[in-house]
Amino acid sequence: MAAYTPVSSLTFRHLLFPLSLVLFEFATYIAHDMIQPGMLLVTNEFNVGAEWVSASLTAYLIGGIVLQWLLGPLSDKYGRRPVMLAGVLFFIICCALMHWISSIEQFIVLRFLQGISLCFIGAVGYAAIQEAFDEARSVRIMALMANVALLAPLAGPLAGAAFLTVGDWRTMFWLFAVIAALALIGLWRAMPETAGDRTVSISLKNLARSYLALARDRQIMSGSLAIGLVFIPILAWVALSPVILIQDEGLSRMDYALLQLPVFLAMIAGNLTLSRLASRLPIEGPLRFGAWPILAGLALAALTSLIDNHSYLWLTAGLSLYAYGAGMVNAGLYRLTLFSSTAGKGSVAAMLGMVSIIAFALGIELTKYGYFHGGSAWFSLINLASGLLWLVLVTAFLRERKRRSTVNPL
Repeated sequence: MAAYTPVSSLTFRHLLFPLSLVLFEFATYIAHDMIQPGMLLVTNEFNVGAEWVSASLTAYLIGGIVLQWLLGPLSDKYGRRPVMLAGVLFFIICCALMHWISSIEQFIVLRFLQGISLCFIGAVGYAAIQEAFDEARSVRIMALMANVALLAPLAGPLAGAAFLTVGDWRTMFWLFAVIAALALIGLWRAMPETAGDRTVSISLKNLARSYLALARDRQIMSGSLAIGLVFIPILAWVALSPVILIQDEGLSRMDYALLQLPVFLAMIAGNLTLSRLASRLPIEGPLRFGAWPILAGLALAALTSLIDNHSYLWLTAGLSLYAYGAGMVNAGLYRLTLFSSTAGKGSVAAMLGMVSIIAFALGIELTKYGYFHGGSAWFSLINLASGLLWLVLVTAFLRERKRRSTVNPL
């Protein structure tokens, strides 16, 4: 197909595409966050232990890995649009099937299948956004999309706690299916085709060669790992806060939900800050600014947890400060990583997604192990280690970017 020209001015039709994509992303996130207050009800119904609470998110994230390697190149060849629409339909079906499960194993399997939707968002949807809009506009749109997506962990626990007072957890998944169906209609009407080259080979041999080249690219790997590491603390909090706050600290489901507000409101504030800075500063600027609250917040959470293993309010305060910084760094780092290679953007987005989600899943399991063996202190120290390693990788990423721009100036 002919090269797609990035949009520099917006019409309603142009806006409907990212709005529909973020509505689907919202549906996939709320499918986890809204059920979190009821996860102990799920484990009780199926007579299993609390360790299955975090297994739900781990299975979801693993699902987000398994098809990234194929979907990115597939959309490079056949186009982003048909692949994306198929992914939304698959998620709708998997949500509907949740109504008939009868064991925790079936629950986890369907969570895994629902998690495959993350493959479509990362490897196909985000790549299409970056191709459809110019640099400053795509960073702003991604930052604003992140705010809408963050309404899921922000409103999800509160909505879930309220929903469970009048309905059961199975009925929630019909709601998620309906939201995704609305997104499907919007994407069908407004998603542009930004890629598609039938001459591209997706044989296993060519795919292996392409991914091996990307794996050897220091900038791709450092950027992808950094994106994964910076979100480990927030995902670990989402996965384990029901156990920390409800089971171990004895709070109500509504108190648990209210303690999610400062963390996710702070991340929204960080995204809004990024949106304002995107057209005023070089794209690297917010990365440097965001490092300060990230490290300060994680250090505060670790220090107060070492002093008092039950200081959950200080833990929440530290994670809120960290979340503000994390909101500032994601969209810019994603853009820089995606365009740091001349390979097909679907393949680069797939590699980025696979590496970052592997980091998510391993990080959640490591923080889970830390919490169950050392309480909030170990939980917070592992989060701090993730932040420090993120700083090392981002520094290496920016140094390599500067070196390449010097060797190959535009």
